[in-house]
Amino acid sequence: MAIESIRHAIDYLFGQTNSQQLKRYERDALLVYALADETKALSDAQLRERGAELRRRLRNGEARRDARVEVYALVREVAERTVGLRPFDVQILGALALDDRRIAEMQTGEGKTLVATLPATLNAFAGKVHVVTVNDYLARRDREWMGPIYEFLGLTVGLLQDGMEPEDRKAAYAADITYGTNNQFGFDYLRDNMVLTTDRKVQGSLDFAIVDEIDNILIDEARTP
Repeated sequence: MAIESIRHAIDYLFGQTNSQQLKRYERDALLVYALADETKALSDAQLRERGAELRRRLRNGEARRDARVEVYALVREVAERTVGLRPFDVQILGALALDDRRIAEMQTGEGKTLVATLPATLNAFAGKVHVVTVNDYLARRDREWMGPIYEFLGLTVGLLQDGMEPEDRKAAYAADITYGTNNQFGFDYLRDNMVLTTDRKVQGSLDFAIVDEIDNILIDEARTP
């Protein structure tokens, strides 16, 4: 009991309680919603240009947090136009948590697949993104389902599957966003650290990863890399 009380006191002092985090994310979400009408009024060409502009800004060194609200508002509109889905409140909150490198616990049916597209796009504008799933079927399904959102904004999307040749794997990693399983990413990392020449490596830069079913991957299946 004493240890729990101390932990809560430390959380309170450093602003890390769950309710405090959610309040902060709710304020950020309101900023995203405030851009909805403006973004909806843009044509497809204007949306693409807005995406290209945001990508240039992030590649030129602008902080992700400074561009996050604009990118999330953009992805909300693009998602509705391409796949017929518009991220709602709890999905925006989850996306904000993921971009802050936190674990977001979401209920079944709250749309985790769509949630991932917001931080994935934001971080792909600045670097490379890996989306880690638990099996080949989910990786393929999510890539095919969410791919139109990224491609609308000029981002390339790769897919890792079991049995792929090294050259095909290298091409998948060359994309802005790569979908695959924890086993694929883990063993490719190990193999890349065993090659004799750098040109035989398949993975590129390791900038940002989104892990689906993180409890399964980091606890239940933790025996694999």
